[in-house]
Amino acid sequence: MKQEITLKKQHSGFAFFKQIASIVKSKFEKEAVSKSLKKTAITIVSILLFLGLWHLGSKALYNKEAAYRIEKALVEQGQAAADAEKACIASGESRCQPNTLPSPTQVWASFMSLIADHQLIQAKKEAFNLKMEATNTKLIAQGKKAIVYTGRASFIDIVLTSIKTVFAGFLLALIIAVPIGVIIGLSPSLRSAFNWFIQIFKPVSPVVWYLLVFMIVKTLYIGASSDNAFVISFVSVGLCAMWATLVNTAMGVSSVDKDYINVAKVLKLGTFQKVFKVILPSSLPLIFTGLRITLSVAWMVLIAIELLAQSPGLGLFVWEEFQNGANDSNAKIIVAMFVIGIIGFLLDRLMLTIQQMVSFNKNEGI
Repeated sequence: MKQEITLKKQHSGFAFFKQIASIVKSKFEKEAVSKSLKKTAITIVSILLFLGLWHLGSKALYNKEAAYRIEKALVEQGQAAADAEKACIASGESRCQPNTLPSPTQVWASFMSLIADHQLIQAKKEAFNLKMEATNTKLIAQGKKAIVYTGRASFIDIVLTSIKTVFAGFLLALIIAVPIGVIIGLSPSLRSAFNWFIQIFKPVSPVVWYLLVFMIVKTLYIGASSDNAFVISFVSVGLCAMWATLVNTAMGVSSVDKDYINVAKVLKLGTFQKVFKVILPSSLPLIFTGLRITLSVAWMVLIAIELLAQSPGLGLFVWEEFQNGANDSNAKIIVAMFVIGIIGFLLDRLMLTIQQMVSFNKNEGI
C-alpha cells in the first residue's frame, strides 16, 4: 500500500515537472516565432522604405530635369517652344523623357523586358540548332567544326559568362596562392624573402593587372584565331584577387600549433604527409577565410576587367548601355547593379557555408 502511494506521488511529481517543461518549451517557441516575425517585419519595412525613398528621389530628379528643359526652351526659343517641350514630356513619348535616375517600376519593367528578350533569343537558338542538326552531324563525321549560333547574347547568357569568368579566375588564384602560401608559411626565411613581393604587388590596381596580362597573352596568342578576351579576363581576375588567399594561407601554416608539428616528427611523417595530414587540416579555417575574401574581390574587379578586355560579360553590358544612352539604358544599368550585388552576396554565402562546414568537420575530428 505504501509503495503504491509512493509511486503515485512520484508519478504526480513527474507529471508536474513535465507540465512545467511543456509550458517553458511553448514559451520559448512563441518567443522564437515572435523574434522571427519581428525580424521579417523589420526587413520588409526597410525594403519598402528604400523603395519609397528611391521613388521620391527619381521623381524629384525627373521633375528637375523636365523643368530645366522647359526653361531652356523658353529662354532660347520662346514660349511656343517651351509649351511644345512641356506637352511632349507630358505625352510620355520616349524621345521626350528626361534621361535620369529611373524609378523602381521602370527598373522592374526593364528586368522583365530582359527576361522576355532572353526567351526570344533562346527560341531562336533552338530553331537554329534544329535547322542545322543534320548539317552539323555531317560536318562532325567529316572531322570539321559544327556551325554554332553566333547571334547576340541575352542578359542571362551575359550573367553566366561573368560567373564562368569569376570562377575560372578564382580557381587560378587558388592553384597559385595555396601552394605558394604553404611553402612560404613553412619557412620563416622564405616569408621574409617574399614579403616585399607580396607587399608591393598586393595593392596593384585591377587595371594595371589587366594591362600586364594583356601584354603577355597578346604575345602568346600571336597568330591564333581564337578570341583571347576570356583568357585575359580570368587571368587578370585571378592575379588581382589571389593575395588574400596567399597571405592567409601563409599565416595559417605558420601559426599551426607546435605540438602538432612535434607529434608529426615523433611519428616520423614525411614532408608531404606532414603537410596533408597535419598542417593543412589545422590551417583550413584561415585558408577558407582567404578564399572567401578572394572570391569577393574577384567578383568586384571582374566588372572593370571585362569592360577593358571587351569580354561579353556584365562589365561590357553596363558600359554599352551607358554608351547607348537610350531611354531604358539607365534602368538596365540599375538591373545589372542589383544582379551584381545579389550574385556577390550569394557567392559570399556559399564560401561562408563551406568555411563553416570545414571548421565543423575539423572540430569533429578532434
